[in-house]
Amino acid sequence: MQAVFLDQGTFLDSVDLPAPAGISEYVTYHDTQQDDDVIIERCQYADIIITNKVKINQTVINALPKLKLIQLTATGMNNVDANACEAQHIALYNVAGYAIKSVPEHTFMLMLMAMRAGVHYHHKVVDGSWTASGSFSLMDIPLMDLEDKTLGIIGVGTIGKRVSQIAKAFGMTVLWAEHQGKPPRDDNYTDFETVLQTADVIALHCPLNEATQHLINSDTLALMDKQPLIVNAARGGVVDTVAMAAAVHNEQILGYATDVFEQEPIAQDDPLLQLAQHHPRVIFSPHNAWGSHAAQDKLWAILSQQVSQFIAQQQYA
Repeated sequence: MQAVFLDQGTFLDSVDLPAPAGISEYVTYHDTQQDDDVIIERCQYADIIITNKVKINQTVINALPKLKLIQLTATGMNNVDANACEAQHIALYNVAGYAIKSVPEHTFMLMLMAMRAGVHYHHKVVDGSWTASGSFSLMDIPLMDLEDKTLGIIGVGTIGKRVSQIAKAFGMTVLWAEHQGKPPRDDNYTDFETVLQTADVIALHCPLNEATQHLINSDTLALMDKQPLIVNAARGGVVDTVAMAAAVHNEQILGYATDVFEQEPIAQDDPLLQLAQHHPRVIFSPHNAWGSHAAQDKLWAILSQQVSQFIAQQQYA
């Protein structure tokens, strides 16, 4: 079977990405332009497409009669038309469970950098402000501890549970938020509104779907009585960017630390980008929380096994 990897450049150069067993012809591209004609041309003879973020729509799927499998190098599946795959009897696989260490650790990196104004103080050292002050210690922005704070987690899957474990090691109280508008399923969960009202820090780890699109908006932000820090390691669309920017600007919340954005790469006119230039608790990373070297190794091992099993099943079908 022929496989085409459309955006191998989303992986670190140092990660070994051998062709999964069973692939007879393997074509890789560093990246692929988001253009239907380009994608179709590159995949016209492919039985298998491997991709991370290239969008595969109905037009592309219908134009590739040889296609049997779209294998994503990610958990999220929003960039592929699943209905078109089903209609054409094309399998659609994702990879789950590879970033259960990388994303939680990145979550706390963002959280700590915001709580302790890490980027702000780094620049104060580098730009000479500390030297110019003449003081042995510079503290113009309050440093905040995690211990004794309440962490509200929205999205209690494998990653959310791992974040809970780490938070407890810091001495935080952890609340798991039930789905919005639903009563708590058991004693481990707290209703959504109560979590927003009582949390000092809110961590987002939920998938992006119809129920969570702009889950954090002007209405839900208004419920946050304790002016929390919000950390987003979920998807950019879970947060209404305009409402979030206004909440930060108006000091309705403490700050916003995020790895994900509604538009990626971030738009230069994104209102949050303007805030990040001067706000000590607005911290960004470029959607790389998933991507530690170990996580990428694990991802490729899972993917390779899935693809190889699919090929074997086709041979014996």
